[in-house]
Amino acid sequence: MEEDLRRLVEASRDSNADDEHDPEGQTIAYERSQLMALTDGLRTRLAELDAAGERVAAGTYGRCEVCGEPIPVERLEARPTARTCVTHAR
Repeated sequence: MEEDLRRLVEASRDSNADDEHDPEGQTIAYERSQLMALTDGLRTRLAELDAAGERVAAGTYGRCEVCGEPIPVERLEARPTARTCVTHAR
């Protein structure tokens, strides 16, 4: 996805497309915006997974970072990167 974003930006860099007046301009801006949002979301998700891996290595995975109590298995199954119990997630 990062490569797609790079190619999209590179392709439009030397273009004289005017997003405001070019009939294709809104499409280009929309696609770029969508791709950037997806890429940002993936970066965030990967960072969450890395942090969960660090907690596994440290032996703290599955414990609430606020109260220290175990995070219910059902919560971890639904959200494996959870850092807090349900009470402290609110």
